[in-house]
Amino acid sequence: MLDPSKGTALLDARLQLHHAAQLATAFGISYLPARPDDSHTNLEWIETVGALASNVGGSPAVRVAMRPFSFAMLVLDAGANVVATYPLDGRTVDDAAGWIRRQLADRGLDSARYTLKRHYEIPSHAVDTGAAFRETTPELFEQLAGWYSIGADALGRFASSASNASAVRCWPHHFDIATLLEVAPGKTISLGMEPGDAYWAEPYFYASPYPSPNAQAARPDLGGNGIWNTRDWIGPVLPSSRMGAGIQPTQIDEFIQSAVSECTRILLGD
Repeated sequence: MLDPSKGTALLDARLQLHHAAQLATAFGISYLPARPDDSHTNLEWIETVGALASNVGGSPAVRVAMRPFSFAMLVLDAGANVVATYPLDGRTVDDAAGWIRRQLADRGLDSARYTLKRHYEIPSHAVDTGAAFRETTPELFEQLAGWYSIGADALGRFASSASNASAVRCWPHHFDIATLLEVAPGKTISLGMEPGDAYWAEPYFYASPYPSPNAQAARPDLGGNGIWNTRDWIGPVLPSSRMGAGIQPTQIDEFIQSAVSECTRILLGD
């Protein structure tokens, strides 16, 4: 069960997961045609296996996935069935990359193409310089898995009813799971769940309008106990600490509807 009181205790687990997820997104970077919007690098939350999975590639089709709890890399087939598992606790990034290369070679892919080079930066952690992954407090990894699960569910339900919403995907540079709404030509709303970052040291749902509104834009009350982020960017947020002890999907839905409505109003100048 998700516990909002643990939101600010997730930093180390979150950073480890962020680095481990790069092992999955490396599959897209290595084997899939690059797309202008970088969508070849994104990951999909697969609820049946509780993991963030790469896009499909190869023949036979294969996906590489990172499971937050219990912490492991997975190889999936085209139907998102687990065909191989590599627990990460006590293993390094290089250990995991070597295992993935062997798995891909066994499935007919050129393992030499698998690269961990990336064209973006992510927050640093000791695992990036050779330290082993450590699932020291499994409960915290389980909490993060829960946030991606509830985020994918809430955003997926909203996106399925909105004709202007993109597929819900996790973006490996910021590590948020999100959908993009096109409100009008050149005007969009990024709607997502971020497991924590430099702005909020806890998981939070957000809506970020583009172009960003000016600091004087009206910021009315939001549904679902949401508030407005005003540091560096302006947009509605619902931090985990404002969700109460028992997180209710209805509260998240109320926040999402309110946030999208207010961002749309700002973007269209109503």
